[in-house]
Amino acid sequence: MLGSMQDWPLVVPSILDHAARFHGEREMVTRSVEGPVVRTNYAQVHSRARKVAKALTRHGIKLGDRIGTLAWNTARHMEAWYGIMGIGAVCHTINPRLFPEQIVYIINHAEDRMMFVDLTFVPILEKIAKQIDVVETFVVLTDKAHLPQTSLRNVVAFEDFVGDVDDDFKWVKFDENTAAGLCYTSGTTGNPKGVLYSHRSNVLHAMAVNTSDCIGARSVDTLMPVVPMFHANAWATTFACPMTGSKMVMPGAKLDGPSVYELLDTEKVTITAAVPTVWQMLLSHMEANDLKLPHLRKVMIGGSACPPSMIETFEKKYDVEVMHAWGMTEMSPVGTIGSYKADMENLPWPEQLKIKSKQGRAMFSVEMKITDDDGKDLPHDGKIFGHLIVRGPGVARAYFKGEGGRYGTDSILDKDGWFDTGDIATLDELGFMQITDRAKDVIKSGGEWISSIDVENIAVGCPGVAQAAVIGVAHPKWDERPLLIIVRKPDAKVTKADVLKYLEGKIAKWWMPDDVQFVNEIPLTATGKIQKVALRQQFKDYKLPAA
Repeated sequence: MLGSMQDWPLVVPSILDHAARFHGEREMVTRSVEGPVVRTNYAQVHSRARKVAKALTRHGIKLGDRIGTLAWNTARHMEAWYGIMGIGAVCHTINPRLFPEQIVYIINHAEDRMMFVDLTFVPILEKIAKQIDVVETFVVLTDKAHLPQTSLRNVVAFEDFVGDVDDDFKWVKFDENTAAGLCYTSGTTGNPKGVLYSHRSNVLHAMAVNTSDCIGARSVDTLMPVVPMFHANAWATTFACPMTGSKMVMPGAKLDGPSVYELLDTEKVTITAAVPTVWQMLLSHMEANDLKLPHLRKVMIGGSACPPSMIETFEKKYDVEVMHAWGMTEMSPVGTIGSYKADMENLPWPEQLKIKSKQGRAMFSVEMKITDDDGKDLPHDGKIFGHLIVRGPGVARAYFKGEGGRYGTDSILDKDGWFDTGDIATLDELGFMQITDRAKDVIKSGGEWISSIDVENIAVGCPGVAQAAVIGVAHPKWDERPLLIIVRKPDAKVTKADVLKYLEGKIAKWWMPDDVQFVNEIPLTATGKIQKVALRQQFKDYKLPAA
């Protein structure tokens, strides 16, 4: 027997319809690429998104066509985003921090028919234009007055693109499983692989992200997604905010500490989200200028592990709750969130910090477990490391065009429907997960595993240390031993002895790095994670002192 409820499809345009209908006056504030802070609201964004949809239809864009965006977090990007999805086309967000060769590959692989691009990134496309002849039209997200002279073919300013049509347009009707978004992984080896989100998966994921145990944005909140829209839907905030009527503050291209602080302060932001590198810049600026954050109540930190010292600074110095999160492009992207269970807030602070330093527990719609190399389940005791595998309605079952399949099929899942995240993790008895390494980065010393991430996070807390990375270096007896690589803070005089002394008692003795090397910079991936492959190449000829 089936239920007798209405068949109401879970499609992305319904989110913006809701925002316009019930929160139309709620602001969306953008630091524009041109410079000024620009204000609009959900009603206007809804109107202009329908103009985008109508203009795309007139240009012959149809259901399933891929449309690329190379853009910052702005209202115009949101208008293009919903307009594309509103006709059943696929919004392909492109990470501008990828190498040009990778951008060429993913545009051609996706077969993007049109490209919406911010002024900042026009030069990138000019250099590769002859290699991406699949793109028929380039829409620059600006007005005619700011449209640059460019060698790009078939260029139109966004304001002219939407100015030629009215908003008398009804969203195209399609199945909720229709593809909505395309985002390529930024893998360090091989070509990037495309993750194809559906309307249903995006709506369900946004609802899960917006539960009170997760980001929990309300209509009275002001949320600033510093995490870019090209990082897996800005962690679903681009759907979650209009779903609840939260005011949105879009930071545009300026993500330095002073610029981020200015918007957090002047717009009275209550919730924000970004990777740790952004918050390092913000905290340094605040410390140098003796600033406070009286309005901010919650910060979501993910993308890479958040150092305990950063958590403690936010919580104890600025009274801002840290929500440590983990996920990946293949998961839409949020998988876990570090929200407390009952009575945890009454624990002594050192115990609370241990909990907050973990990546958190699975939110609703995500299942997870850890296994050994043979796929056998491992105990959830918070001590044993294993391969982290997941499944759920927001988890990919295949990559775009069937690449990377297993067992001779397109599927990237095992026989029971689980996806191997590539992470090594522990799970404790209360469900809290902690990433200890990527499977390819774990250090195997004398048959035991050393967590490079744990050592890095503790080392960053040492006075004078700005960044830390740990890699395994060959050792004749132990197979591998850890090498700690440090970037000093400006003018800091921290030494190898200082760092090793700081680590004493904070990690197991056999985890202690065999050496410390100081560098000017640590290479990062396009999503701000430490690029261990590049570091291993940089130190491929390095010999440990004890070896």
